Amino acid sequence: MADSVPVRCPTCRRENAFTPPTFPCACGAPLTMPVLRGGVPVEILHRTWQASWVEVRCEVCGRQDQWPAPESGCVCGTVVRIPVVAAPAAPPGVPDSGPPAAREPAAPGPRPAVLRPAFRPVTIRTARDCVTAAAQYLKWLGFTDVVRTQERAAAGVDLRGTGVVAQVDPSTRSTRLREIECVWLNGLNDSAIAVFFSLAGYARDARARADALHLPLFVMDLTGTPQPVNDPADELIKYGATGR
Repeated sequence: MADSVPVRCPTCRRENAFTPPTFPCACGAPLTMPVLRGGVPVEILHRTWQASWVEVRCEVCGRQDQWPAPESGCVCGTVVRIPVVAAPAAPPGVPDSGPPAAREPAAPGPRPAVLRPAFRPVTIRTARDCVTAAAQYLKWLGFTDVVRTQERAAAGVDLRGTGVVAQVDPSTRSTRLREIECVWLNGLNDSAIAVFFSLAGYARDARARADALHLPLFVMDLTGTPQPVNDPADELIKYGATGR
């Protein structure tokens, strides 16, 4: 567990102990938010998605990516955003989205593709049918204990199982960026893969964000058969739950 650091509330001046959150990097290493010691916390008055993310570089593989900005709440009701150490610039010729070539881990051996029977779709007539079809598809992929959540609005996900959370958008509009980031954060909190199913497809920025987060996207037709939209979805189909 990361060491706690003192954070002084700008409203009541009370000093609170704050433990920086730790997230799993794509390389598998735990990545603890590098809180700037002595930095001045900023009270959160208005939330924006852009301000809620920070760029941090993994010390193990060198990958630089965006992560939820650390926040702390005081007993007086004030919520502050904790500053972090700025990510160092990537070496020349190395993209920010990936690790430096000199520190790139050895590629793992090829994984065997999962052999499974043909998927039996559930015809979609209602929004509830969409969720049912997505649940059946996840079970077909190997997440056998997937269940529907009781309170979607509170949980932020429609389906949950061991190692997986999923959201289903049965609306006739394209799925938006915020919904992609919401289910991804739920996956981080549960140390699980996050998956999205949409009936009407995805907005361009939502699709790009999902690709950057390696989040599988599927579109559903009225026959109830999900179709992969991006490479992470293709990988999930190929390797299933056992390959994650």
